[in-house]
Amino acid sequence: MAIGSGSDRLMSDINVTPFVDVMLVLLIIFMVTAPMMVQGVDVALPEVSATPMVNEKENLTVTIDREANIYINDFQVRMDFLKEKLEKILVGKTDREVFFRADKDVPYGVVVGVMAEIKAAGVDKLGMVTDPFDDSAIGQSSGKKG
Repeated sequence: MAIGSGSDRLMSDINVTPFVDVMLVLLIIFMVTAPMMVQGVDVALPEVSATPMVNEKENLTVTIDREANIYINDFQVRMDFLKEKLEKILVGKTDREVFFRADKDVPYGVVVGVMAEIKAAGVDKLGMVTDPFDDSAIGQSSGKKG
């Protein structure tokens, strides 16, 4: 039994185990980061509180009514002039905050378009104004009795 007899050849097989380990780690990384890469409209929503907010200062409010007419406070504005009007109103203001209200029947595309124009005007905070949530309306509309 000779120790060095003929088995000194180089091994030409690829070791697959490290390759599989690296691929599994990359798969996990992509699975974790993929949901974070979803793009959308950047909106800073107000924090939820049980009681209505009390504010002494007058707020700038953009409203869309049922017919998709746009208003800045009480003055009607066309969509093509919304950004320009907001830029002029916000000149010199340190608090660039706007509250946004939209009728529930306005198409989603119109709402997102107005929100994009508001953000393009340089608004830092865009607050969404809604009515209080009514649990009884859901039970009645879905046919449930409770």
